[in-house]
Amino acid sequence: MTLGNVFKHLWPYVKPYRKLVTATLILTAIGSFAAQVNAIVLRYTVDHINGLALADQPLNKGFSLLLTISIILLLKELVNAFVQFGQKFYGEKLRIYVSRDLAQQIVEKVLSYRMAFYTSSENESGKLQTRIDRGIESLTRLVQNFFIDILPLFASSIIALLLMFNANRYVGLIGLCLVPVYFYVSQQQAKKLGGYRRRMKTYRENKSSGIISIIESINVIKSFVREKEESEKQNALQLEMTTNQMQTRKLSFIFDGAKNFIEQIGVVFIIILTAYFVLEGNMTIGAIMFHILLFNNVSAPIRQLHRIYDEVNDALIYSEGFFDIMDADDEKEQSGKYVPEKINGHFEIKNVSFTYPNGTPALRNVNVDIDPGCITALVGLSGAGKSTLINLLDKFYEPTSGEIFLDGFSLRDYNTKELRNEIGLVLQKSHIFKGTIAENIGYGKRGATMEEIQIAAQKAYIHNEILQLPQQYLSEAKLLSGGQQQRIAIARLFLKDPSVIFLDEPTASLDAIATEQIKNSLDAIKKDRTVIIISHSISQIIDADKIIVLEKGRVVEQGDHETVYDKAGTYKSIFDAMAHSLNIEKIARTLNE
Repeated sequence: MTLGNVFKHLWPYVKPYRKLVTATLILTAIGSFAAQVNAIVLRYTVDHINGLALADQPLNKGFSLLLTISIILLLKELVNAFVQFGQKFYGEKLRIYVSRDLAQQIVEKVLSYRMAFYTSSENESGKLQTRIDRGIESLTRLVQNFFIDILPLFASSIIALLLMFNANRYVGLIGLCLVPVYFYVSQQQAKKLGGYRRRMKTYRENKSSGIISIIESINVIKSFVREKEESEKQNALQLEMTTNQMQTRKLSFIFDGAKNFIEQIGVVFIIILTAYFVLEGNMTIGAIMFHILLFNNVSAPIRQLHRIYDEVNDALIYSEGFFDIMDADDEKEQSGKYVPEKINGHFEIKNVSFTYPNGTPALRNVNVDIDPGCITALVGLSGAGKSTLINLLDKFYEPTSGEIFLDGFSLRDYNTKELRNEIGLVLQKSHIFKGTIAENIGYGKRGATMEEIQIAAQKAYIHNEILQLPQQYLSEAKLLSGGQQQRIAIARLFLKDPSVIFLDEPTASLDAIATEQIKNSLDAIKKDRTVIIISHSISQIIDADKIIVLEKGRVVEQGDHETVYDKAGTYKSIFDAMAHSLNIEKIARTLNE
């Protein structure tokens, strides 16, 4: 990523605020000329007073000059204060606006990407967060500093250099010759530090991912008493970061010292040369101060180069990861245009194979039909491909090979958003958003009324428990138990009222009574819908109209319960294991007593 590419990417976000940019440029021009006033006034003052002194004139003859100079300098400071305020205010305003637009744009981009984007090891949540936060921070700081620091400093430097040349071309040449030397040293500094900054970017991403992992896994960490090991992992990363930071600062200090030495050489040369011209009678004493002050204006941006280079390099480094996310158009979720009047739910899966982006094969040559208006159970051991199949039917992923049809049309041809509006999904651990219970249930339908939300909660057997809470439906949903949260998710399903329902272990985290309640409510919503369920509950499986048995990504058996069980294959083994784990014989004796 070059600086030109960065500005090319940023321009669409700056362009809407052209008036702010124009106002800043005008203020920059005014400020650049105002910055030279001190040098001009000082030259005139020194020469005039020196003339009075040599002529042995009384001091009161200089009072009018001093009054005039004071007024000029005060007016210049007023103008400069106005200019600086305008530059800082407009620059900060531009930064805030561009930051807002970048943040919103990347949120919209991330929401549009397919699920495969998030399963990549390079796109873990912590790494994505670091890239986004650091990218926006460094890019918007670059925009702000360009108008507040870089542009004003260099404009002032160019004008000062022109004034030096106009006064004396030899002195101007000294200032001009030292600038490229200083630039070269700063460029070498940037190259040397580039590798360290890239490593720091990786360390920060890993640190962010590690902290998120600790927070998400805190129960497991504490239960296995692994706090020390996790602390040591983070400590090792911190030590690597510290070493990298120290090497970065060491190099920076060395280069900063070299640049300061170069600047002082320039000042010495100007003093010697101007003093020579004074002794030769070709220059006044005031011109010495004039050229030193002008050279100070020339070297001011040079003194800032290390900071400017640091920020530019940060922008270049972090913009790569940021714009990799922004420009990942090949990761955008695909959508067809077909929108049916009604979805019956007849899925035909033909020769479908699927491999995850990380190379893990999940399905191999699957051929099954899922009948509309029926309940289909997917059965198999962990890793058999059950959840993967549901992900394909919901268009979260596309098959690596083969084709899936819904009501006679390829799933690829369906408008993805319209399709998902007709599909309800309840996972083993459904996500609860930060917010109230009413907001979480209402997520199932835009503009849902409180009455509709309460009816959905009643169907999910959670309404009475909500009423017992101090704030009832306005209570924080995150405070509910796991089983209650699952029923909130199921209430969303009732509110959405979809044509097709996918249930992935919907009662796995519920107690026996809650499971029975949910089973009754699910039985009600299953009527006249296509339902695909993954469950280790015997009652859920037996009730299915059709059972599809998967093993290592292949369909090995299918049919109703009796048919598949009589084959004495994989399904029988799984079903018998479920029954034995429940100790059904003892349960039956207990019930008969």
